[in-house]
Amino acid sequence: MLAVIGGTGLYDPGFLAGAKEQVIKTPYGEAYVLMGEGPRGPVAFMARHGRSHGIPPHLVNYRANIWALDSIGATGILATAAVGSLRRELAPGSFLLLDQFIDFTKTRISTFAEDKVIHVDFTRPYCPRLGGYLVDAARRLGIELEEQGCYVCTEGPRYETPAEVKMFAQLGGDVVGMTNVPEVVLARELGICYATVAVVTNYGAGIAPVPLSHDEVGSVMKSNAERLRRLLQLTLELVPPEEGRCCGKGDG
Repeated sequence: MLAVIGGTGLYDPGFLAGAKEQVIKTPYGEAYVLMGEGPRGPVAFMARHGRSHGIPPHLVNYRANIWALDSIGATGILATAAVGSLRRELAPGSFLLLDQFIDFTKTRISTFAEDKVIHVDFTRPYCPRLGGYLVDAARRLGIELEEQGCYVCTEGPRYETPAEVKMFAQLGGDVVGMTNVPEVVLARELGICYATVAVVTNYGAGIAPVPLSHDEVGSVMKSNAERLRRLLQLTLELVPPEEGRCCGKGDG
């Protein structure tokens, strides 16, 4: 079974039949999941920031969310993320498939390992198999999707300073956001395949001619939401229902 985690601007997948909310209890708290029928079988949808987008990035219960998806049998996760661009040529409205990340978070618990040592290989942080289905779907739909991108994750909830944006770009970052870590890390610890489509909503501070605002982010996401839904829906059609996990768990 596949799961979709919707970020800012994607609170309702719009392509699940008979969707019903389930409350899943985990060792880390409760998580809310919409269960419905996708193009080729059951699909779980989770709104990362809650049903009313009321949970800020630094307070998202990432461990409960990923544990819940694992407990209901999710073998792969297709995630979305609203991001700021660190490159002038990556304009608002661009779609980007993540393949690397740089972690600048400070206070988040990024592991399930509380009573044992787990070492996880992150040479390939994102699942290339799931990513390949997203690329195929984008080509069929005529959606321009950059096939590689490095995501810089900051703590939030504030936006970054121009000095930080300049540093992130010099370090090799392409986009900046506040949610992909520890989500991608926790999925790998449990062996769940994970891929992320990032939607550029704005230029980073110092690149943009005007100050950043959440209204700008929401507006760009709203204008691209239907393209994103079509991309996810076709990807769900392309992934064979019998495909399992290919990303291994960490070694204890």
